[in-house]
Amino acid sequence: MERSSVLYQQYTEILRDELVPAMGCTEPISIAYAAAKCRALLGCEPERCVLEVSSSIIKNVKSVIVPNTGGRKGIETAVAAGIVGGDETAQLQVLAHMQPAQIDRIEDYLKATPILVKHAQNGIMFYIDITVWGKGHTARLAISHHHTNIIRIEKDECVLLDKTEDASAQSASAGRSVLSVEGIWDYVNSIALEDVSDAISRQIEYNSALAKEGLANRWGAQIGRITQQQSNGDVRMLARAAAAAGSDARMNGCELPAVILSGSGNQGITATMPVLVYAEHLGSTHEQLYRALVLSDLVTIHQKTGIGSVSAFCGAVCAGVGAGCGIAYLQGADYDVICHTIVNALAILSGMLCDGAKSSCAAKISAAVDAGIMGYTMYASGQQFYGGDGIVKKGVERSISSVCTVARDGMRETNDLILEVMLQK
Repeated sequence: MERSSVLYQQYTEILRDELVPAMGCTEPISIAYAAAKCRALLGCEPERCVLEVSSSIIKNVKSVIVPNTGGRKGIETAVAAGIVGGDETAQLQVLAHMQPAQIDRIEDYLKATPILVKHAQNGIMFYIDITVWGKGHTARLAISHHHTNIIRIEKDECVLLDKTEDASAQSASAGRSVLSVEGIWDYVNSIALEDVSDAISRQIEYNSALAKEGLANRWGAQIGRITQQQSNGDVRMLARAAAAAGSDARMNGCELPAVILSGSGNQGITATMPVLVYAEHLGSTHEQLYRALVLSDLVTIHQKTGIGSVSAFCGAVCAGVGAGCGIAYLQGADYDVICHTIVNALAILSGMLCDGAKSSCAAKISAAVDAGIMGYTMYASGQQFYGGDGIVKKGVERSISSVCTVARDGMRETNDLILEVMLQK
């Protein structure tokens, strides 16, 4: 792929757009971002708030700790934090710089302020619509399809921004259709690393810090620590442990940022840490590591493009597959091996459900990484799954498309049912 080509520039832009920092689980952070923007628009702290949010938002906010809130969970907490201390200019780091006095005010604000949450029934998988009132004024803001995609802004019923007609075109996946496994392979092997080195180095720094924190301290269910203790030095177990540990910390209120993929910090960590562990184990060069991470990242993004940012399908599977490809690259895999790694890994674990962000995400990440590695080791040992084996099709792109169809279309009702079960007393 020529560096001057349009396709090369598109791939580079995709990486730069995707690899951004976020502190905290991105769904509650998106709510906090919307609330902070509304407070700024209103010009004062709201006296009343009403939100309409999609099933996936409710599901992914219910059980995860919102950072810088004193260990609190839930949609109302995310709203209050964004209003009381959120930096509306910081996007997914909206809560990163809250001061102790602001954190202390969250509980008082929650007690004093009515915050009504409604379930949006508009068929959009990712949707946040918040309206606030204060000092005789109103403000409204809606986000659709991905975490910072603002499609509507109103002040005192005057429309300041309206992108509702082209909301789907504004989605993060809209510009990702240029990706293909063949194109990704070509890009990985032709990229001038200086074009993405800043983004990749930040990915390594941030996600390594989260994994280190998760291994060092008792966060959540401690999946990473348990896996590391049982590893006996086995690199495969250590790769699983590192990825899981980052999620252990992140899902349980750690205030370190992650570099995300497909809008998800867990996916960013999963695509990063196993590749780093294997690179250290193998003594890989700086260049090999960076190219392997680019491969892991883009394979992850390519799979998620056809699914969407949220689904009843666990996105860690896509990142585990990406990590498996990165690990295969470090061990000298060619294009054929990468294709079969993807197909094999998807056949193993493509049915794993997302039942919201929480401590058990770390265990699912561990399983996803194992499936990604198994996809590679199977083919390296002369074994593979074939077209016609379940939803596997002949050819890597057809297999990816098959999984995306099931995850995007077939699991829509599953997503609502999962939420119904989660909310049952």
